[in-house]
Amino acid sequence: MKKLLLGLLAFQLISCTELQQVVNQLPQGTTGIGNAEIAQGLRDALNLGIEKQVNKLSVKDGFFKNDLVKILLPEELKKVDKTLRDVGLSSLADEGLRILNNAAEDAVNEATPIFVDAVKGITFSDAKQILLGNDNAATIYLEQSTKTKLYEKFNPIIKTSFSKVGADQIWSNIITKYNNLPLTSNVNPDLTDYTTQEALDGVYTMIAIEEKDIRTKISSRTTDLLRKVFALQD
Repeated sequence: MKKLLLGLLAFQLISCTELQQVVNQLPQGTTGIGNAEIAQGLRDALNLGIEKQVNKLSVKDGFFKNDLVKILLPEELKKVDKTLRDVGLSSLADEGLRILNNAAEDAVNEATPIFVDAVKGITFSDAKQILLGNDNAATIYLEQSTKTKLYEKFNPIIKTSFSKVGADQIWSNIITKYNNLPLTSNVNPDLTDYTTQEALDGVYTMIAIEEKDIRTKISSRTTDLLRKVFALQD
């Protein structure tokens, strides 16, 4: 009897060992995706955001007619806008507002290749953590990694755009008219810096939209890699 029990125990141990070997040989599915593959999937998602969403900003009125990213006046100039409209100078106020948005469109149009290169160069320190994060986790990482460098690219383009369309004279005219009104305090904001910051925020906003679509809609995962990687976070 004792020999029989020992034999049965030995058979079970051998069977368990063989069963584990079989399990180890089974396809592992998405759990076998490495950090490098996940990182490439995240880059692809960000590039899709640039291709499908950011490019919309570079066309005429791409910012101005998009309520999600339309650049409004800074706080110190909102009173200028309201006052001008109150005294019948709405067309002048509208012209000033459109110029800010047109400058942002110029910057996005000229700097998009730089932006694409920046995405290629991103090194995700923990791609899986980002993949399993919030709907805009990759976009936030991109913003943290590229915003300073892209600001340096966007700013001179916007400054040139302002000069090209005479924005400096237009805004000088607007602010001069405002400052000459009774009971107003003088203002002189740095519109180039303000517009640059707003333009960058608009770019990241549009990329985040595409990232969320890819995360939440299987139909937006247009490649095998995107489907494979983002299946992890479903």
